[in-house]
Amino acid sequence: MAKVAFLFPGQGSQYVGMAREFLEKFDFARQIFDQAGQATGLDIEDLILNGPEKELTRTVNLQPCLTAVDVICAKALMEEGLMPNAVAGHSLGEYPALWACGVLGFSDCIKLVRERGRLMEEAAAKRPGAMAAVIGLERQELQGLVDKILQDEKGVLSIANHNSREQIVVTGEKALVKELCKRVKELGKRAIMLKVSGAYHSPLMKEASEEFGKIISRFTFKSPSIPVYTNVSAEGETDPEVIARLLKEQMCSPVRWYEIVNNMYRDGVRIFIETGPKKVLSNLVRKSVDADDIKVFNAEKPSDIDVIKEGLSM
Repeated sequence: MAKVAFLFPGQGSQYVGMAREFLEKFDFARQIFDQAGQATGLDIEDLILNGPEKELTRTVNLQPCLTAVDVICAKALMEEGLMPNAVAGHSLGEYPALWACGVLGFSDCIKLVRERGRLMEEAAAKRPGAMAAVIGLERQELQGLVDKILQDEKGVLSIANHNSREQIVVTGEKALVKELCKRVKELGKRAIMLKVSGAYHSPLMKEASEEFGKIISRFTFKSPSIPVYTNVSAEGETDPEVIARLLKEQMCSPVRWYEIVNNMYRDGVRIFIETGPKKVLSNLVRKSVDADDIKVFNAEKPSDIDVIKEGLSM
């Protein structure tokens, strides 16, 4: 039997009204919203269903909201008998992935992402930065551009997310990110500034990462029931102490998504199910795994589950 992986999206996949149809169909969806609200003091359900978008997308609010939605999507799949053999999440998505494999209970998961969002928002206000998506350059060539800029100018500039073979996100101080975008365009490639307030997954998050490490130490991490492929190592981890350490490092380290999905394929995963809103990760899988024997699905709405079950039976 081909192995199944659940993939959990992170910031950028959210929208006002996400998970509404799950809430109408499954009683557990409201229970998850209620538990998330109790753990954070936020009206999670109202933020998700009614916004406004400006409030929903605030990092400190978005992280617990999107985590709750990702968990609802995954739980709906599990209730229908669809179980993963491995999990991974993109940045914030690593937290619902840790819930799905049993490393964290839901309440602890939500409490951690609430603290993570708070620290990241504070860090962005204290040391503003920028991020940009670069399309059309392979990692080695892009790293060469980054190195040349840092030779000329001191500051923070690095690769944040290696999303697919030719889609890579850079992060750092705004002036340096803009300079990189200029040089990328001079090569005839695309560079798009992202709508973020901070230089996430960069050394500018170092102070927040250290503080978050202290918070993580107060939580209990259990051994996962299945491997969780972490952003930092890109490998399937099973040691709870290693997972906790990598979670701290994740805030200022690159997200190695391209390697994660290819390592999953190497380890026998052939079915990838994105458990959350939109299809960002589904599209990245298709652009990253150079094979014709994979199946890629998205579980954004209850109706998607029937599509997945039918697709798996073929």
